[in-house]
Amino acid sequence: MTPIRKLDDSRSNGARVADVRKRYLEFFEKRGHAVIPSAPIVPENDPTTLFTSSGMQPLVPYLLGEPHPEGTRLADSQMSFRAEDIEEVGDNRHTTFFEMLGNWSLGDYFKQEQLPWFFDYMTSTEEGLGLNPEHLYVTVFAGDEESGMAADSESVEIWKKLFGDKGIEAKFVELGTEERGNELGMQGGRIFSYGAKKNWWSRAGVPAKMPAGEIGGPDSEVFYDFGLPHDPKFGKECHPNCDCGRFIEIGNSVFMQYQKQEDSSFKELPKRNVDFGGGLERLAAAVRGDADIFMIDVFDAARAVLEERSGKQYGDADATRSFRIILDHMRAASFFISSGIRPGNSEQGYVLRRLIRRSIREADKLGIKDAVLAEVAEGFGAAYADAYPFVQAAAETIREELEKEEVQFRKTLVHGMKELEKMGGAIDAFMLFTTYGFPVELTEEIAKERGIALDMSAVQEKMETHKNLSREGAAQKFAGGLADHAEQTVRYHTAHHLLLKALQVVLGPDVHQRGSNITSERLRIDFSYGQKMTDEQKREVERIVNEKIAEAIPVVRTDMKKEEAEKLGAEHEFGATYPETVSVYSVGPLDSAFSIEFCGGPHVANTSELGEGGKHFKILKEEASSAGIRRIKAVLE
Repeated sequence: MTPIRKLDDSRSNGARVADVRKRYLEFFEKRGHAVIPSAPIVPENDPTTLFTSSGMQPLVPYLLGEPHPEGTRLADSQMSFRAEDIEEVGDNRHTTFFEMLGNWSLGDYFKQEQLPWFFDYMTSTEEGLGLNPEHLYVTVFAGDEESGMAADSESVEIWKKLFGDKGIEAKFVELGTEERGNELGMQGGRIFSYGAKKNWWSRAGVPAKMPAGEIGGPDSEVFYDFGLPHDPKFGKECHPNCDCGRFIEIGNSVFMQYQKQEDSSFKELPKRNVDFGGGLERLAAAVRGDADIFMIDVFDAARAVLEERSGKQYGDADATRSFRIILDHMRAASFFISSGIRPGNSEQGYVLRRLIRRSIREADKLGIKDAVLAEVAEGFGAAYADAYPFVQAAAETIREELEKEEVQFRKTLVHGMKELEKMGGAIDAFMLFTTYGFPVELTEEIAKERGIALDMSAVQEKMETHKNLSREGAAQKFAGGLADHAEQTVRYHTAHHLLLKALQVVLGPDVHQRGSNITSERLRIDFSYGQKMTDEQKREVERIVNEKIAEAIPVVRTDMKKEEAEKLGAEHEFGATYPETVSVYSVGPLDSAFSIEFCGGPHVANTSELGEGGKHFKILKEEASSAGIRRIKAVLE
């Protein structure tokens, strides 16, 4: 392969993730973009999705037309987590936690600016990454016969010119489907077109599945060719969308330009948007010229711990997959715990527990029998100190939680073994996994040791069904989260603001929100308080909230400088960072407001709407959530 330029770095083996992130944000800032902070890894006030899973997710209201306080050009690096990818981790490119570099045009620029800018960022030696354009391949939308959507010929012409300016002839090849690509291969192409399954974006999927009113559009992806030999088990021929590992997607520009009509036709949006997402870790790997994401610098310290404790080297055939799973899972766990998530049996806590338990099993495979996860996780604090200092600040908590969970899971393994013994020759590996968290691989090994024939195909079928249901649930949650601005949910969101202030009035000013979950059926708030509330305190909180509902107070949104909002004492989300200009919602005018919070909305226009139909605010339950944290569930009825 042609050597590629490395970024300035004290390490000899490639660019640091911090360099790639910094250059990206500076590049787009120079082009008029406001750099906004990453949203929290757990979405605020959104019960329909467990995690922030893309850079676009926190910005959906603005892509749908709501004005953003920072303007029409935005850029960021967003912390993201995809639980559905847990089982995929182990190859050279899949991770659960990752950072998504993003830039957005909210009705501002479009294809003619976006594609040249990203190409320049990738290839420029002055402002960008200095990637060799010979290693870049792109895909575009081939059109969709079912919906009548035309092919994206405009992007094809833009890409031809960009490569041509670098002295590269960019042959266009129409593949249409991944299967066709597996049959025909590259054919000397540089630009490839695929159908709606690969190169169209909408929340509902392909054009035919989009409901009336839904927006969407074609996208154009960029792949980096690492020059690895093609693995024929992924198809006869290789092409950009092949999964053999030779090509890795490093960026995707989505052009939101259409809205579906009642008659199933599409019309151009009056304001077209650009939504770009680029994998930070994958871009860093491309700069290094090494397809293995787990060799980038943020994993160095953790990888060294595993090598020392196991006596094995990363790259050893029998160790690499276990290394990768532990490295990925402990990075995610570090961000989870430092964001306030604790191991548990539901929602985010369950996912964290699953990550930890899988890591313990993989450590066992490496021959590490003593506690090691806390030591592995320790290196991530320093690795992300520049962008996410809260991880390093929570080092002691991360260590304590991982050590505690590791001890607990060792006990779980003991319980699982007892149940396995009771089963005799009729071992139910799926039940052991779902009930006790007992790893299927461990059950399989013990069955082999005892000469028991375990029908692993049936087990894997059940596991695959279980995994698909989880993925479908995650997809439904994500889709629902984008659209759930239902009237009653909005009312509960406003009631949540009233409740938090009422708690501060009754329990003291040190009470602050530590989590929330709002649906159209009820609201839930986690808040800092060290003891159980008395019945009298709960009644007083209810009285205050209902009093503010009866007072028919206007709810006002104001965009202002962050410093001004802080001076006003506006409540803000625990652990979150905010841009220089923020939106605040106040119950009442700012100079005499009952409550003021940093918030993106939506809310009712007046508190009286919460009492429509004679409804009153009522606390259903007050209970402990975790140490020093209480939880209230409440309704309007």
